[in-house]
Amino acid sequence: MITEEIRADLFANQDIKYRDFQSKLTPTIAEGSAIGVRTPVLRKLAKGYGKRKDVADFLDDLPHQYFDENQIHAFLISEIKDYDECITRLKQFLPYVDNWATCDQMSPKCFKKNHDLVSGQLLKWIGTNDIYTVRFAIVSYMSQFLDEDFDEEYLKIVASVKSDEYYINMAIAWYFATALAKQYEAALPYIENNVLDKWTHNKAIQKSIESYRVTDEHKQYLRSLKRK
Repeated sequence: MITEEIRADLFANQDIKYRDFQSKLTPTIAEGSAIGVRTPVLRKLAKGYGKRKDVADFLDDLPHQYFDENQIHAFLISEIKDYDECITRLKQFLPYVDNWATCDQMSPKCFKKNHDLVSGQLLKWIGTNDIYTVRFAIVSYMSQFLDEDFDEEYLKIVASVKSDEYYINMAIAWYFATALAKQYEAALPYIENNVLDKWTHNKAIQKSIESYRVTDEHKQYLRSLKRK
């Protein structure tokens, strides 16, 4: 079966030191679930298996046992060209995503040509109670809608998310830091008016100050908006 073949390939490319490093970076994954395959290798493997006629058997074989299998799964979804098929696979997979890395690796290429459809789907996902489904929606708003097709309504949608979950709040901070780099005038009132909770507010400012895309003048002003 394709799942066994993928698993064999993963263990053949195992890097023990990287496994230990990756396990520390993704503390939410099950103990012992990281094999330790570096990302460029995972991408190469996914590209090869994506050409297989039986790749659907692997995508249907959920939940996966290993973190690295989830990574392969995320890369495979990202390459799906048909929008409806991609959404179906995302709906199937997102409930099994248990860490920020797998969540953030999914960046479907078909989203770019289907913004009118994507925006509605993201609105549904951001309203769920699943940590990584919400995070995926926020990160997708950031990657898809802060350049062309930007709408200030998206800032409001992301800011409306209220959660005690670290990985959701970190995504919100990341989103607003990126918005401050790309849509400064529209995003700034959310910082000036303390719309975000204190931790997320300060983290967004921190990430903005660290960004090379934010001007020194803007960074200086943002520093003055930190909350104590």
